[in-house]
Amino acid sequence: MNIGFTMCAILVIPFLIMGVLFAIFKEKAAVWISGFNSIRKEEQDNYDKAAISRDMRNQCFIWTAVMLAGALLSLFLSPFLAIPTYIVWLVLFFRNVHLDYRKAFEKYLIK
Repeated sequence: MNIGFTMCAILVIPFLIMGVLFAIFKEKAAVWISGFNSIRKEEQDNYDKAAISRDMRNQCFIWTAVMLAGALLSLFLSPFLAIPTYIVWLVLFFRNVHLDYRKAFEKYLIK
């Protein structure tokens, strides 16, 4: 059993589903994002929800591609290639993590 393939392939499915849901529901899906859903409704109107959803959709599809590439590389080359795949994913993930929602969503403010 190839554990590297399994670990990467398992994450392809939820990332793909999340990306498709953000693509379908567009700006309505912005409330699913952690931090944005805790902002008051009146304040949420000051943000470009379509851009937030579009960026989250793109991010989910990038994560899907990274994990799919890791799964295929682990399957055909070496199960150990799952390790750098997860490192790449962690870098991509934590690049967009902010402790303050204002800093996280400041680029989406409608001026």
